[in-house]
Amino acid sequence: MQTAEWIYIMRILIACICGTVIGFEREKRLKEAGIRTHCLVACGAALMMILSKYAFFDAAFNGMKAADPARIAAQVVSGIGFLGAGMIFVHKENITGLTTAAGIWTTAGIGMAIGAGMYFTGVAITLAVILVQKFLHISEHSESFKKGVLIIHGVEEIGYQNSIKEHMTALGITITKTSIEKNSTNNTMNYTFHLEIPIAVNEEDVISQINYNAELK
Repeated sequence: MQTAEWIYIMRILIACICGTVIGFEREKRLKEAGIRTHCLVACGAALMMILSKYAFFDAAFNGMKAADPARIAAQVVSGIGFLGAGMIFVHKENITGLTTAAGIWTTAGIGMAIGAGMYFTGVAITLAVILVQKFLHISEHSESFKKGVLIIHGVEEIGYQNSIKEHMTALGITITKTSIEKNSTNNTMNYTFHLEIPIAVNEEDVISQINYNAELK
């Protein structure tokens, strides 16, 4: 293996690390895209940038002047938008997933920067994304969100928390903590969800689609 290829592999690994760091913050707050998604986006973007920048040297040497090596990198910028669009949910007047979609798009840019050899820029933007996601989130939520605890009794379904997560996400609600308690008498489960609820969402919206005995405190 040539020395240049080891450098390319190193760039992809650095991009994966940056994507993992961003994804960890997202997954910690139970967002739609977590560690694996951000890691793969950064890895793929770095790979496409390397291909775009270095894979067509032989074509240039063979006189193929019409080839455009920047075309691959350009498609990453537009193509990643389809992935981000799948993370945006609209329910009544609430729109959720925009920040996660923007984070995916930025993660792709970070992967491209590192793939092009701009290590410092990629790492610096990774830190900037973490700061924006963490600290601006705190200031925004303090004004437009309220806290609540949703308790659901007698659940018989396995993996019921996944259904609740989808329902909450559609309402723009963030689940910050989940606890499960097993009822030894009838083998059912009691779920407790700690929530960050948009001010516009009322109690009826939260519990209307829950088929079990539920209460919101």
